[in-house]
Amino acid sequence: MKDTANFYMRPIEGLTVLVDLDTKEVVEITDKGRNIPIPKAANTDYRFSAQNSHQNLLNPISIEQPKGPSYTIEDDHLVKWANWEFHLKPDPRAGVIVSGAKVRDPGTGILRNVMYKGFSSELFVPYMDPTDAWYFKTYMDAGEYGFGLQAMPLDPLNDCPRNAYYMDGVFPAADGTPYVRSNMVCVFESYAGDIGWRHAESPITGMEIREVRPKVTLVVRMAASVANYDYIVDWEFQTDGLIRVKVGLSGILMVKGTSYVNMNQVNQQENLFGTLLSENVIGVIHDHYITFYLDMDVDGSNNSFVKVNIERAYNSPKESPRRSYLKAVKNVAKTEKDAQIKLKLYDPSEFHVINPSKKTRVGNPVGYKVVPAGTAASLLDLDDPPQKRGAFTNNQIWVTPYSQKEQWAGGLFVYQSHGEDTLAVWSNRNRPIENKDIVLWYTLGFHHVPCQEDFPIMPIVSSSFDLKPVNFFESNPILNIPPNFEKDLPICNAAASA
Repeated sequence: MKDTANFYMRPIEGLTVLVDLDTKEVVEITDKGRNIPIPKAANTDYRFSAQNSHQNLLNPISIEQPKGPSYTIEDDHLVKWANWEFHLKPDPRAGVIVSGAKVRDPGTGILRNVMYKGFSSELFVPYMDPTDAWYFKTYMDAGEYGFGLQAMPLDPLNDCPRNAYYMDGVFPAADGTPYVRSNMVCVFESYAGDIGWRHAESPITGMEIREVRPKVTLVVRMAASVANYDYIVDWEFQTDGLIRVKVGLSGILMVKGTSYVNMNQVNQQENLFGTLLSENVIGVIHDHYITFYLDMDVDGSNNSFVKVNIERAYNSPKESPRRSYLKAVKNVAKTEKDAQIKLKLYDPSEFHVINPSKKTRVGNPVGYKVVPAGTAASLLDLDDPPQKRGAFTNNQIWVTPYSQKEQWAGGLFVYQSHGEDTLAVWSNRNRPIENKDIVLWYTLGFHHVPCQEDFPIMPIVSSSFDLKPVNFFESNPILNIPPNFEKDLPICNAAASA
């Protein structure tokens, strides 16, 4: 596009062409945008070289590792770091597959199974403009395009820090020849000044105790540029046994052209289906949903799903000065419908995957729990055609018995599907899931109402969820992590005086 690299911000609005792919004939041409100008190129180029101001607001930053990284990667795929061991595989559809994840028990020294396989199973991105030129924009980025096929080479020092290890993706092209996506995945250690655990005693006790441990994590990262949008997916492994899965959104909004240049021209009753971002540019409201496949094998393949309800209980006046308190009520899911979960802030629960045959020293079943962070739920009508295809977003959590045929939440073949082969269909069979080889599905979501700060390219917005040990270890598993000492750290000289 002339005068800018950002052609997404200069749409030709209202022009649609309907093509019969069987006969290869043009069926219909519609042009409802004759009175809508193409937005101007001014202020749309996001490249550093195109910016008018090169003022340096930040000095360069880097984390140095004078002894090198603490992880090793064997046979290009087996990652060993701290107390973790797992296998990595770039995949054309899922992006990155993490498998055979095991954590070493500090008490016994034994590697214990946590997760057999985990990956992003499907992405559902419906736009909220029902007009002729937009209603069909409801994308399945993994099944229709290939999340891994859209992964771009990572940029050293910016996508990933120093000492990162890079892994190529090698896939078959359409003609069967090998296709290489270089630097598709990176692995690196991260330290952002966070704390692993700490405690300091008050001076009143007479004990001068101040114990703090730094939190260093291992990150596996991939970035997919699915046309205008960029998705950054991190699998973060922590020394306390926690796995954090984080998704970041950046890139460029999908916008529509408009004749408006200022909101004072818009009738208050008119629905723009979005936000006026700049002259003649509307950012359309949309959602993002990423559904993760998590085949948990907590200390073995036979697991159960437990919903731990946090409930209010009451005291009688004679029992306590307290009127109310909270209690945890555990319910083991017998069948799939018992494990269809919609998250509710005022009806809180914890969600545990346990191994009922393995107990701790004091008798608790070993387990992991999924800990949601900020997420979103689909508000589309359940009978809306795109929502039928994306019915795997009807709940935030599902649990199914393992089946090799059930790995892709939107179905094995997504093109022109009608929702007949989705996670929702499988789960409604209501199969037994207690003490079985089960798969946990978690959907992370975003409602995106665009704002002017998203123009011409959006700052990253992110959310995550955790897979956290719950009675998996006998005690805090990172008591033996050493603190930092000045003598162990490199001495860095300031490049310039403050």
